[in-house]
Amino acid sequence: MHNNPIASVIDDDESVRIAMSSLVRSLDWDVRLYASAEAFLASDTVNRIACIISDVQMPGMNGLDMYRHLLNKGVTLPIIFISAFASDAVRRQALELGAMCVLTKPVDGCEVSRCLAQLGPDNSCRE
Repeated sequence: MHNNPIASVIDDDESVRIAMSSLVRSLDWDVRLYASAEAFLASDTVNRIACIISDVQMPGMNGLDMYRHLLNKGVTLPIIFISAFASDAVRRQALELGAMCVLTKPVDGCEVSRCLAQLGPDNSCRE
């Protein structure tokens, strides 16, 4: 039986989901993948995950609105936002909502590792 923590990766770009999944799995996490914020919110995994990794800009509900929705329901899961367009305004909004990290695409694997290490065993990259 696996006891690895579970991260949900939410991104409308399939190649980003697959790459992020491979990276997160290499850090001894289990991963659940979602193509949209709506698909994630409709899933039954919200109560079983340890972290969310979400794109900011997606068709339909964006990542910031998805996290606001969770917070309004009393769900305060740690979240890492990723964005190709991480403007200062987006970064500020994400951090004000309580994001652990706001990373810019293309995402550096060591940065993801450092963010996830804040939640448990030290998986940070050694330089």
